[in-house]
Amino acid sequence: MSSSSARVSTCVVWFRRDLRLNDNPALLAACRHHARIIPLYIHAPDEDGDAAPGGAGRWWLHHALTALDASLRARSGYLVVRRGPARQTLLELCRDAGADAVYWNRVYDPDGVSGERLVASALGEAGIATESFNAALLHEPWEIATGKGEPYRVFTPFWKAARAAGGPAVPVAAPDVFSVAARPASLAVGELGLLPARNWGQGFAQDGRPGEQGALEALGRFMDEAVGAYPQQRDIPALKGTSRLSPHLCFGEIGPRQIWQACRTVSVHAGVDAFERQLYWREFAHHLLYHFPHTAREPLDPRFARFPWREAGADAEAWRHGRTGFPIVDAGMRELWQTGWMHNRVRMLAASLLTKHLLLPWQLGAAWFRDTLLDGDLACNSLGWQWTAGCGADAAPFFRVFNPVTQGERFDADGGYVRRWLPELAALPARYLHRPWEAPAPVLAAAGIRLGHDYPWPCVDLKEGRVRALVAWESIRQS
Repeated sequence: MSSSSARVSTCVVWFRRDLRLNDNPALLAACRHHARIIPLYIHAPDEDGDAAPGGAGRWWLHHALTALDASLRARSGYLVVRRGPARQTLLELCRDAGADAVYWNRVYDPDGVSGERLVASALGEAGIATESFNAALLHEPWEIATGKGEPYRVFTPFWKAARAAGGPAVPVAAPDVFSVAARPASLAVGELGLLPARNWGQGFAQDGRPGEQGALEALGRFMDEAVGAYPQQRDIPALKGTSRLSPHLCFGEIGPRQIWQACRTVSVHAGVDAFERQLYWREFAHHLLYHFPHTAREPLDPRFARFPWREAGADAEAWRHGRTGFPIVDAGMRELWQTGWMHNRVRMLAASLLTKHLLLPWQLGAAWFRDTLLDGDLACNSLGWQWTAGCGADAAPFFRVFNPVTQGERFDADGGYVRRWLPELAALPARYLHRPWEAPAPVLAAAGIRLGHDYPWPCVDLKEGRVRALVAWESIRQS
């Protein structure tokens, strides 16, 4: 494109999982190289496939889009909202608005990658210029490779190689004012029907505010108040020892470069190092999904295609709704339902109980998490579940079976977490809080608890469940 044509050209900026103005390279490039822009969001959940947000995520998306539109309006802009399919929508908008270019920031899930190729091909055939950028990762998935040029399957070597590759590009600020074309026809965000129809979601905003400003506030709060104690407090679910940035990252309200840059400004090295490691764990998740796209639904370890999973039944429903009889797991599942968030330590315990003790397939748990988590990122969710189930990259050995009782006693020693989310157990002494079935009858009576009525008996014997899981593992281990 010549400089003369660029001065009079119009560029559509296609927003997807990059719902921010700062450190948005597609938006910045469009403003630099084109006279006018048209910011666009296309709602096309069928095309997003497994990466489409679930019920809780759609609640967040509604508010994130509303916040993005407000931010654009504050800079003399607007957000056009339309329904898909993406190719047809972009072609029609470019034709009607006289736009001769479309810019976007890349996504790395299987459906997103294939969709981008189809869009680029269709627009190219129509004579419309396209360009895509990296806004979601510190490094592109193809930039970090083993000495043989292959993708990594183990985190620690990946982490070392990624850090050795150097720091990411410095994040850039948003333009103060946007030069926009006349606003085309647009839906209101509310017309997308993203908010839950049933009475669900009142607690979703209690620990975070959707939108770019909410993301920046969460980052600043974490860096000011919690990063120094992060290594000691990140595993304690009753404390606010983590950043709570995951929903903001999931929808691109903040980028990893911004977080990485913020880490350079604090001097608490132990806390920053531990926190940055988690940032690279997210990178690893997207690295894996990009190179092994089948892992959104299938195990990376092919032996687990023959694993003798049980059929889901009443125990699966008990797990979903926090009625397993294991307090630390039930507290987490109820926190998840009420707030759309669950502490990472508790996510591992809930996943271990489902896949190991109950011997139910990891895909069942991943689907529930993806629908009920505000941060239901496909790459991170798939990696986390396969790690716990023992069938993915860098997976926990299958014989590592988390005991929800001892884990609860270790990481919720005073019971603050369980008492908050399981009020029916609040009066139980700490000695029995994580093993109420062992409490003597007088202790239960004094606490107002009737097992099997006020709180369930355990849905599985932990010793028997562990043995059953190990027998199942032996059946495929040598195959």
